Order: sequence, then structure tokens, then C-alpha cells
Amino acid sequence: MALEIKPAESCRYGCISLGEIMLRLDPGEGRVRNAREFKVWEGGGEYNVTRALRRCFGLETAVVTSFADNDVGRLVEDFILQGGVDTRFIKWVPYDGVGRTVRNGLNFTERGYGLRAALGISDRGNSAASQLKAGDIDWEEIFGKYGARWFHTGGIFAALSETTPAVIEEAVKTAKKHGTIVSYDLNYRASLWKSIGGKEKAVEVNRRLAPYIDVMIGNEEDFTAALGFEVKGMDENISSIKIDSYRNMIAYAVEKFPNFKVIATTLRTVKTALINDWGAICYHDGEFHEAAHRENLEILDRVGGGDSFASGLIYGFLTFNDPAKAVEYGAAHGALAMTTPGDTSMANLKEVEHLVQGGGARVKR
Repeated sequence: MALEIKPAESCRYGCISLGEIMLRLDPGEGRVRNAREFKVWEGGGEYNVTRALRRCFGLETAVVTSFADNDVGRLVEDFILQGGVDTRFIKWVPYDGVGRTVRNGLNFTERGYGLRAALGISDRGNSAASQLKAGDIDWEEIFGKYGARWFHTGGIFAALSETTPAVIEEAVKTAKKHGTIVSYDLNYRASLWKSIGGKEKAVEVNRRLAPYIDVMIGNEEDFTAALGFEVKGMDENISSIKIDSYRNMIAYAVEKFPNFKVIATTLRTVKTALINDWGAICYHDGEFHEAAHRENLEILDRVGGGDSFASGLIYGFLTFNDPAKAVEYGAAHGALAMTTPGDTSMANLKEVEHLVQGGGARVKR
């Protein structure tokens, strides 16, 4: 048994996540600076995971977040409800009519094309989620009364304000008390940490939270910037060297934080905005498990690919409790999610299993 996961019948939820959910405005093939219309979606690093676990993998999930109670907040709620994620733990905050004291976060996102990279422009200052503080959420009710097999949060929510790390700490302590597996995606975003202390603050916060984490997820930048690790070879663009450097990084992480039962990371080489090499590696109990490596993967929208990897990984553990299977499900789901627009996955379990089993893109009739 890889992880000590509570039985499904003992919990209301397969997974609960904590994080901000924004309204994403997408200019399609154009640029934000020249757009005359946008498509809108919902999205957020932590939420994307529970949404996919519900819609793609069929698990009961819920989200913990906060919204200003206006029509923008209710629009995002409507998206969440369409995704089947339970909204009972959302904290609604009265809106002042202008947004001086509280508002809902927006995220303008360009997909990128060719040599033009994807671009994200956040407009989320003073958001309701960023103002959450310790004591606002009844975690004892969530994990004690309802119960969850898995809890997921991450470095994006931790970076939103001076108070959000304390919310995470309160949540993970209570989750651990009730035997819930805790995963954390480092998801380093320089733009979020910039105004509150930069990399030094990111390292301080994430190292404070790391001792409570069972499953740590992140890429090379996440581990070096968000946890302050220095690992040689991370800049090499040669797959074999890169994989060796990841192994070194993971070994270093386990030495520093022996509570990490699983460490998982995607292996991505960006050739253009549309063409990436894609794979993943997962560490558990002294062994490394590598997913099938997919070269020249064609990308429509890369935003949310890492979150979809995380949800597939979590599903693999909750269903099989097998790190080798879990990393394959994560890599396959992440690959599929990047073939459709928006932050959230549009894949289904049958498609993921087809890819895990070595299937290709031959037309299905």
C-alpha cells in the first residue's frame, strides 16, 4: 500500500481543494491588448484539480474559497455548479458596490502561438479569497463532520496575501488530524510574490508549510524558487540530463522534508507555444516511476496542464494506490487537457485510459 488513504465509504468527499477561483477572460486567437470580445471561463490552480476529479474522474469533490456577493461572483459560482463541484463551503462576502474593500479576481489569458509565449495577466488584488484569514473556515466541520480522503491546495493561494498562508496551515493541520492525505502544488508565480517579498518570502512561506505535506507537486522552477533548492543541471535542455537533475532535486527534497511520501513533477520541454515534449516522474519510497514520454505534443491551450496532471495523479492514488499507475494517469490527463481551451479539463475517463494504455489519435467512429 503506497499511501494510507481513508476508505471511500468513510468520507463525503474524494477530494476538497482550497484556493481562489477567478473569471478567466480569453481573447481566443488574438491579444488582450487588441481584443474586442472575450470568451469567459472559470479557473484557479487549486480548483482546477477538484473540478477535473469530479467531471473527468467521477469523484465527489468540494471547493473552499470566497467571493464578493455580486453578479461576477455568481457567474463564477454558476461555472462551478456546472462542473459538479460542491459549493457549500464558499464564503460569501458583502459587496460594497465599487470594489474598494472586496472584489472578485479576474485573469486575462492569451494562449500563445508559435514563438509567442502564452501570457497571463492577473487582476485580483483585494479579492475576497485573498482576504481569507485563519478562523474564517470551520475546518473541523469539513474534515471531522463531512470527511475527505484527500485535500489539495498550493503556492498560488499561499502567495495571495499575508493572511492566506495561515489559512492553509490551519487547514492542513486539521486535515492531518483526521487522516486526510494532503497534496500541495508549489505553482510558483513570480508576479504574485513580487509585492510581498519575492522569492525570499516564497521560500519562507513554503518551507513553513512543507512539513505538513504528504504529496508535493511542482516543476524545476517551483522547487528552486519556492523552496530555495539549488540543483545542478536544471537548465540543460537534454532529456537524459534533465531527468537526472530531477532525480537529484527529489532526493534533496526528501532529505530536507522526510514527511514527503510522494513527490511528483511534470517533465516539459517547450519548443514553441504549440509544440512541447511532455512527460512526468513520481517518487515514492525510494523508487522513481516515469510516465510515457510524449515528444512533439501539440498544444491548444497549455494553461491548466499541470493542474490536470495533479488531478490524474490524485485519481491514480485514490483508485489504485499505485505510484506507477498514478503518474501515468496524471501525464495522460495533462496531455489531453492541453488539447482544449480554458483552464479546466474537458477530457473524460475513457479518453484518459485509452492514452494510458498506449492509444493514439486515430479517429473513433
